[in-house]
Amino acid sequence: MVIKEFPIIKFRWLFLAVSGVLIVSSIVALVIWGLHFGVEFTGGSLMNVNFEERVPTREEIISKLSDQDLGDIAIQNADEKNLILRFKAVDENKHQEILNKIKEIAPAQEEQFTSIGPVIGSELKQKAAWAIGLAIVGIMIYIAWAFRRVSKPVSSWQYGFIVALVALLHDVIIPLGVFSALGHYMGIEINVAFIAAILTILGFSVHDSIVVFDRTRENLRRIFDKSFAEIVNTSLNQTLGRSLATSTTVLLTIAAIAVFGGPAVFDFALALFIGIAIGTYSSIFVAGPLLIEFQKISSNFNNLRRGKRRK
Repeated sequence: MVIKEFPIIKFRWLFLAVSGVLIVSSIVALVIWGLHFGVEFTGGSLMNVNFEERVPTREEIISKLSDQDLGDIAIQNADEKNLILRFKAVDENKHQEILNKIKEIAPAQEEQFTSIGPVIGSELKQKAAWAIGLAIVGIMIYIAWAFRRVSKPVSSWQYGFIVALVALLHDVIIPLGVFSALGHYMGIEINVAFIAAILTILGFSVHDSIVVFDRTRENLRRIFDKSFAEIVNTSLNQTLGRSLATSTTVLLTIAAIAVFGGPAVFDFALALFIGIAIGTYSSIFVAGPLLIEFQKISSNFNNLRRGKRRK
């Protein structure tokens, strides 16, 4: 019985075009709107207050705190009874003064308070960028080493480079672009949890790509009557069911966390959901097609070099 394969490689330019549009859109969003960083990266104070009875208006709070020298005060509704206040970094004495002032307006309980200086926030931003960058470089080196015995028709370093390219330009930039838009329109912030989500996305996406590449490596050793493109397509079809089943299970779990976990974990779960969905797409419909294109470029370059030698 011949199992019909889905012609992923045949329609690779369609899949690559979709990715290209998403990447360009994300870059445009990042250039125009940037990222809405939280206090962990910008420095400042964040206070989450739960009001027992009525929730005071924004004007009431700002008027009450006008003598505290807090700079621009940003107030955001967390839910029906919770308000999140953001203002410049303060010490513990000033923190208690602010809390008492708020309690004078209406009975309230503080649920969270964070204060980070601008220097520490800048250091955290740099360390986050280093963490993502080193993770991508480490992944690229490891994949190149793991596929070191595969030399034809694609060199081992190209496997690592493709995974790094997909991970950086696809699975990181697209979620960043989505959160740039969400930050602009909905005020969703980039915080430490988001960086943890990005690192998790990288690991998940790379894991899926490795499964496809490893199956391609196995098929190259035992299939001799197909072209490289056909072998990659066969490998993608062989791992397609596993990839979709695994990703669907993870996405359903993350969706449950986002819905029932409350506002504290919603942004983290949203970043994971978007990233893993994009990562699943890239490991199936982007990594394999890019491998084919790299093989064609490498083959054309080698043919050109041989032609020059003959002359």
